[in-house]
Amino acid sequence: MDSWVNSAEILGSDLPLELSGTGNRRALLMDALREAVRSGRLAPGTRLPPYRSLAADLGLARNTVADAYAELVAEGWLAARQGSGTRVAERAAPVTPVHRPRTPERVARPVHDLVQGQPDPSVFPRTAWLASARRALAAAPDDAFGPGDPHGRPELRRALAGYLARVRGVRAAPDRIVLCSGAAHGLRLLAEVVGGPWAAEAYGLPFHRELLASHGVGTRPLGVDADGARVDGLTRRDRAVLLTPAHQFPTGGPLHPARRAAVVDWARSTGGLVVEDDYDGEFRYDRQPVGAVQGLDPEHVVLVGSVSKSLSPALRIGWMVLPQRLVAPVVAAKGEREPFSSATEQLTLADFIESGAYDRQVRRMRQRHRRRRDQLVAALHARAPHVRVTGIAAGLHAVVELPPGTERSAVRAAAWQGLAVEGLGDYLHPGAEHASRGPRASRAHRAGGADAVRAAGTADASLVPHRDGLVVGYATPAESAYPEALEALCRSLPPAGPPATTPAPAPPPPPAAP
Repeated sequence: MDSWVNSAEILGSDLPLELSGTGNRRALLMDALREAVRSGRLAPGTRLPPYRSLAADLGLARNTVADAYAELVAEGWLAARQGSGTRVAERAAPVTPVHRPRTPERVARPVHDLVQGQPDPSVFPRTAWLASARRALAAAPDDAFGPGDPHGRPELRRALAGYLARVRGVRAAPDRIVLCSGAAHGLRLLAEVVGGPWAAEAYGLPFHRELLASHGVGTRPLGVDADGARVDGLTRRDRAVLLTPAHQFPTGGPLHPARRAAVVDWARSTGGLVVEDDYDGEFRYDRQPVGAVQGLDPEHVVLVGSVSKSLSPALRIGWMVLPQRLVAPVVAAKGEREPFSSATEQLTLADFIESGAYDRQVRRMRQRHRRRRDQLVAALHARAPHVRVTGIAAGLHAVVELPPGTERSAVRAAAWQGLAVEGLGDYLHPGAEHASRGPRASRAHRAGGADAVRAAGTADASLVPHRDGLVVGYATPAESAYPEALEALCRSLPPAGPPATTPAPAPPPPPAAP
């Protein structure tokens, strides 16, 4: 074969594709494309030019380029879809062993993602959403394109009132619903209106606690056990309590019926407020859905929800179902004009709900998540039968309970495997961690009981035991990547038996670059 050197630009990417060397032209083209993908010059999702165009640019026969594309698709480097052309596959390169660096910080970008909190973006219902957008825009009144109403579009508030009543047992008229850009935005507004201090579950999102603190609202931890938050720890000093009653985040399990009644009684007797974060209320697998606490007393409970788990966090649409007395103050705190959520997206979501497309999407995602959960449980049963999986009746994640003292080493081992996963300790309230480990709370408990500990401003150590575990999100990975992520997880878990008394040797450094 003759020696051949040529170059061309990948259309739409301004990336020069160098082909040089002696040999079969199809093989040279395939090598050049593989190298462009491997080096990152062709990012996942990049659309390649039609094979006819690339053939013309490179001076090759069309069949040569078409055959190269087809073989790279078969190998997994590229992906071809009818009407979408040929693109770089989301997982372009075959999985290869990950060289373990000396520290997790050396892993620049995880290969696998089992961090909780985000659905797989590839399953967003684009066709149905587009159909709703067209209908909503065609029927939109003129005022939808003027200054926004801080209450939110009435069309969406009406749709949500009907949906939440039917699915979550919420009692609310549309005028009790105020739209926001997500749960975090809702918490900011409530912090500004209600003030502090608040009580919060000992395990929860650090981001929420930090958000409240940034608005001058301190939080103190309530113990968490198998029946949810220990609401008997609430006091008259607490202005509000932040709970995840449908599925305690992240430990799992619903709030016990007796505790639901008790927290409502506390709010009534003290004038306090229950803030109910309904973050994944639609996703139930092994039991009937648990209705919202808000249905017990709409005047003392705020329900906060969003579409970030059911549709996409990119939509930035959430809602608060408020007691009547808080509607005007919350709207005033938002300001005169809606600065966050797009009116057209609100109209689209209203049509999406009323057309039944939202129900269909939730059912579809419920089936998908349940299948993912079952795969996780089966993999752990086969590869790590000594660990226990909890919180699996609902939600988008599970907790893999670990032997005491092994959580941080498991997180480091996961990083060495190229796996992003979080430890349960990352979600523990700092006050609860101090109480569960320090002697002060134990002495106070022995001297004066739980009331003495709470009066001292700490959590009861017996109610907030330190637990080791991993919070494993099973919603994010693509279908093709999920089995490999589970394999990486199983390789990261500590072996059966007590933890080693001496530190494990450091993993070998990666080989030097050639």
